[in-house]
Formats: sequence, C-alpha cells, structure tokens
Amino acid sequence: MHSQLSPDGKLLDLDDKEIGPKELKRMAELEELSQVEQLYLSHNFLAGEAIEILAGSKVFSNLRSLYLNHNNLGDAEAELIAQSPIIKNIKCLMFEANNIGPNGAESLAESANLQTLEILFMDTNPIGSQGAEALGKSTQLPNLRALHLDSTSLGDEGAVCLANSPELAHLTKLYLCANNIGDRGAIALANSPYLKNLTALSLWRNEIRDPGGKAIAESKTFAKLERLYMSLNFIDRPVRKIIRKSELAARLTTLVMD
Repeated sequence: MHSQLSPDGKLLDLDDKEIGPKELKRMAELEELSQVEQLYLSHNFLAGEAIEILAGSKVFSNLRSLYLNHNNLGDAEAELIAQSPIIKNIKCLMFEANNIGPNGAESLAESANLQTLEILFMDTNPIGSQGAEALGKSTQLPNLRALHLDSTSLGDEGAVCLANSPELAHLTKLYLCANNIGDRGAIALANSPYLKNLTALSLWRNEIRDPGGKAIAESKTFAKLERLYMSLNFIDRPVRKIIRKSELAARLTTLVMD
C-alpha cells in the first residue's frame, strides 16, 4: 500500500487494486492514512460491507476528493456514503458508472455532510428525472459548482427540473450528454431564470432539433457561457448556421457542434 501513497501522505491511489472488505478494514485502522485528502478507489467492485467499513472509518476525516467510479454501488451504498462523516470536508465526489438510482440521488441530496461539495459526478447512473429533481432542489449543496449527469436517463423531464431549480443558481458547469433530451428540455434550459452563471454546458448526443437549437442560440440565460458542446443532435444545417452566427457563439471560447 505504501507504494500507492504519495510522499506527503495526502494522496492514496487504490484504483483497480482488488480492494475488498478485508483490505478496507485494515486501512481504516491505519493512523498513517489520517492525512489522506484524495482517495482513489475506482474499479474495485466495492459494495455492501466494504462501503460500510469505509463510511464508518475515523481515519479518513480529512478527505477532499473521493473517487468511487465503477464499483457496482447501488442506492444502499450511496446512502451509507451520504450519512458518513468522512465526506464532511469533501470538495469532489465521483460515482461514475455505478447503479445508483433515484433513491440514492435523494440520499445524497438530503445529506447534511455535503456542505463543502463543489463537484459531483453521477455520470452513467440511472437516477432519472426524480434523482435530477432531488439534486436540483437540494438545499444541502450550497457550494456545488459542477454537476456531471451524463447518461443518467434524465429525459426532457429531468432537464426541466434542473432548469426550474433556484438552488442551482450558483452552478457554473452542467453536463447532460446522452440523456434523450429533446426540444422541451433544451428550451427550458435556454429560458431558465436560474442557470445564468453557467460557463460550460454539454448537451452532446441528445434529441435536440431545430426549435431547441434556436432557443439556445437566442438564449439570454447563457450570457456567461464560454463552452458549449452540442454535437450528435438532430439540428438541421440552417439552424446550426444560425447558432454559429449568434451573439452567443461570438462570446464562446469553445463551440463543438457537427
């Protein structure tokens, strides 16, 4: 394990190391790990007992970043993490490619331990519109700045929920790729009274057509937007031309659109 611990003791990289309950239990008792701020535990297929041990650990009280991607975690594990004191100082929390559904998203949204969280990755989890609504309406995420929800089965309903969430007024980055978002969702985002601080918006691989594309081009909400990703939608060439010649596009530093 020492070879995976940085010299200053602040980073512990255990990605893809076949970590299980036995190893986590031993780690949870090592005082030398009390200074770890970044903990990488992705690709270990952790679940159940292993997450319970991690969540109950008193050693990892200084965590700032926790990476739990590709671990087959479900709602129960999300709830354990949400209730754990190890995330009280967390700034970045990654749950990519697990099996967390709406209930797990609600547990995170309701957690009183995420007051310092700035970046949340929930990509490739089936949280759906219910989970998006819970995260969007949460009053427990006052410092959240970047929300990653690619491939989370949001649909138009989920996009509308996010667009109508005043608690997301402080958000600067929103990632919504591959969510079957159509014109209704795109128009809601473009007209949102709350998403005015966005500097990055990703809508790759959705179902947006001409009406949604025009709404984005004409949006007054996106006055601070710097990066816009729109490839792999169903916007016709004339409307793509309108987007490229819009005032919005003139302000952007990055526009990706096929």
